[in-house]
Amino acid sequence: MTPRRTSPSRRKARRIALVTAVVLALAGANGPWLYRFGTEKYHAYAIDRPEYKAGNGRWEIVEFPEGYRQNTIHAALLRTGKVLLVAGSGNDRRNFDAKRFDTRVWDPAKGTIKKVPTPSDLFCTGHTQLADGNLLVAGGTQRYERLKGDVTKAGGLMVVHNENPDKPMTIKGGTRFTGKKNGKTFVAQDPVLVPRATKKFDPATGKFLGNDAGLGRVYVEAARSGARYRTGAEDNYRIEGLTGADARNTYGIAQKLALDKRDFQGIRDAYEFDPVAERYIKVDPMNEARWYPTLTTLSDGKVLSVSGLDEVGQLVPGKNEVYDPRTRKWSYTRKERQFPTYPALFLTRNGKVFYSGSNAGYGPADVGRDPGIWDVETDRFTRIPGMSDPDRLETSGTVLLPPAQEEKYLVIGGGGIGESRRSSERTRLVDLKAKKPRFTDGPSLGRGTRYPQASILPDDTVLVSGGSQDYRGRSGSDILEARLYDPEKNSFRRVADPLVGRNYHSGSLLLPDGRVMFFGSDPLYADPANSTPGVFEQRIEIYTPPYLFRGERPVVEDGPGTLRRGGEATFRTPDAGRLATARLIRPSASTHVTDVDQRSIALGLRRTPGKAGKAGTVTVTVPKNRNLVQPGWYMLFLTDRDGVPATARWVKVS
Repeated sequence: MTPRRTSPSRRKARRIALVTAVVLALAGANGPWLYRFGTEKYHAYAIDRPEYKAGNGRWEIVEFPEGYRQNTIHAALLRTGKVLLVAGSGNDRRNFDAKRFDTRVWDPAKGTIKKVPTPSDLFCTGHTQLADGNLLVAGGTQRYERLKGDVTKAGGLMVVHNENPDKPMTIKGGTRFTGKKNGKTFVAQDPVLVPRATKKFDPATGKFLGNDAGLGRVYVEAARSGARYRTGAEDNYRIEGLTGADARNTYGIAQKLALDKRDFQGIRDAYEFDPVAERYIKVDPMNEARWYPTLTTLSDGKVLSVSGLDEVGQLVPGKNEVYDPRTRKWSYTRKERQFPTYPALFLTRNGKVFYSGSNAGYGPADVGRDPGIWDVETDRFTRIPGMSDPDRLETSGTVLLPPAQEEKYLVIGGGGIGESRRSSERTRLVDLKAKKPRFTDGPSLGRGTRYPQASILPDDTVLVSGGSQDYRGRSGSDILEARLYDPEKNSFRRVADPLVGRNYHSGSLLLPDGRVMFFGSDPLYADPANSTPGVFEQRIEIYTPPYLFRGERPVVEDGPGTLRRGGEATFRTPDAGRLATARLIRPSASTHVTDVDQRSIALGLRRTPGKAGKAGTVTVTVPKNRNLVQPGWYMLFLTDRDGVPATARWVKVS
């Protein structure tokens, strides 16, 4: 199916100071009639002028056909150049109850869109690019939240104990647990596998000391509605259907089972998405259920899965795990460390993990929120001081500034914990190559900004756009502004304003042609008075940066599809003489202001201009550091002296 594009025809003059100034000058010369009638028309004319676009870029909206629209929560650029758009249930409980889970594959070059079967509710999942070009997707939604007034059956966590060292036990969904003291019956809402018990021995004498019970966790609800079925104390629960030794060895223990608010609950499911076959491939499930997890690639190519809400809606208590792409299985890390959900975790050049403090929400205010360097193997965590507005890092964005070799990070905006109205207008910089890294303030955003989107561009600037001043755009606080950040000058420059407000559940990613796509937005309300429920933004928006309006773009005609770290590769081009930089940019996987995949790596560049009308060549040199240049697929951007990039070539680094 082919979506249609609509160009902007109406824009508010106040969004661009230059145009406003021109219109006011004309109004002064020609009277108030021109000001009232001509402002919007002149604005539409002004932003379409070549000189304006060459300085500020241009926005346009892509409208998918009605049957192909979705509430896009996650987006990832695939090595085919297509974009994976994942909604799952799309934060719509009606879809969840009907098991309507959506995924789309969109080809921005051809303008086609295709529906893809979605095996689980991948709403609020985690994802990252794998070395073979597949996308790892793990976690999602087991059950939607319920507010306290909507809860009719008492419920909560049941811990199932198995004291048999010889066999695990499987408890089916629907199994009934009855308290020995309180006599109340609760029903397992999901199946649970309880591992066998572990035998304990005295290390000195070898004497058998007993068994440590295997433990399983399951969410239970009372068999009947009403406050009378609440419990207020711990009890031991008999499990229906078990007899003999199984009944003696296997039992449940629960604390308070109440009518409290229920948070979202996660799933263990994990998949690899194959971009060629365009389908999900089921792999070994995670050990922990996770909703809102972050996936980060480590030095050895394995993937770290961190945080999330578990199968009963509680924050996973520091039980982090690693996925091995060779075996497609998960294993726990040796040490535990707890973070809020969707923590921004980046692999550094020395193989450790940098945590910027950015996150997307759930978790206690005093645990795991300090930024620093984390050695996953030893669990040593070195805090980095100097962060301004440290209590407003929720819903902030973090980007590894280009080129990645410099190891400088920019933390952008953010807000207070939960539904706080507090937000930060600050940006913060940290140089990890410094002897004693410390955060310092960068240029101001001008106003407090939650949910800012940041995309690295091939000319080494960063596009920062959108967000809202209040939680989920409350009180009409969407920010219709865009800026280009220059890392060398440490400054912002305002460019053309976006057409669509973007707040919660929105994101952006760089396309191979050098444009940037924006998706999603899930406002709490549809009006500034906060009186009407919000409507999910289903339109895609494309920003064409100024460099694509500065003349003919260079052409790269031929070259290898595989690059080696520490090696060279030569490409044929008629524009060898004008090319100035070469960058490897890792494709994005974006959600909830979290995109730990994107990075731009500077390559060495040697030019050999052509002679006698023949094409010349450029030779690029790839850095050796495996942590800097992780194995996998990249976009190779060759850019001329004016910052105009050739269309990216897909290359695989091994």
